[in-house]
Amino acid sequence: MDVLTWKEFGEEHLTALTDLAEACLAVDGGLPLFTGSALLRARLLQARTLGAWYDGGLIAAVSVGTDRQPATSTGLVHPAWRGQGVGSRLLSWADEQAGGADLLSTTESWSPGADALFTARGFERTFTEWVLRHELTALPEVTHPDGVATGPVTLDSELFATYRASFADRPGFVEPVAEEWLDELREDDAYRPDLSLIARGPDGTAVGFLNVIDNWIDQVGVVPAWRGRRVGAHLVAIALRSLAADGTREAWLCVNDDNPAAALYRRLGFHDAGRRARYLHRRA
Repeated sequence: MDVLTWKEFGEEHLTALTDLAEACLAVDGGLPLFTGSALLRARLLQARTLGAWYDGGLIAAVSVGTDRQPATSTGLVHPAWRGQGVGSRLLSWADEQAGGADLLSTTESWSPGADALFTARGFERTFTEWVLRHELTALPEVTHPDGVATGPVTLDSELFATYRASFADRPGFVEPVAEEWLDELREDDAYRPDLSLIARGPDGTAVGFLNVIDNWIDQVGVVPAWRGRRVGAHLVAIALRSLAADGTREAWLCVNDDNPAAALYRRLGFHDAGRRARYLHRRA
């Protein structure tokens, strides 16, 4: 610890932050998008930053945002420097910067060691997702659901209504404003309306949907009355085939730890590629 230099970091250190994130992902797995500049900036270039440097290289970093409640934080420790108190110092500093507010810490590259540290420091894990990867060399076969027709989506009220009906019964669901939800898709340059799908029952009513962003299956939903009829599996299988035909070599998705759909995705050929999580430190 005495050989480390502790100082702020900023935009000029984006390459060093990328190298650090890549080192963590290589060992822990997690969200591969974390190495992209947009997410790195959002997570690690918040208002207050602290980095640990050794021999000119960045070996640990944390940032804290205090413009909302709870305060937010993300930190990373290079795998070669774990178990030496570096993570504990980063977490203590982040707690201090929160200034008495609750602190929500996000990790896009989860590890058992980080989980143990957060737990020991009184943080509660409030969210965990599996990151799943599919190599598009062997594609799943799914029997066509009886009475179901699929087609490309239209970014309109029907798509939003299908999303809402598919997710409204999920614990913690917060309904967004319809136009804001649709605008977020419209404004995302990576959104693939040509590969995104809507499923309809015999009477033409929408019963499920799937959104594709770049090579990510971003959302899959089936309305309650049509669950258990292979609708979701059918949509995913079509999307995987479309991505493969488009020249994509791998597909990704994230699924909550407690979502039973995780078992379906694994049966369709997805494999675990790490986890991501959030932890909340509530002030007494």
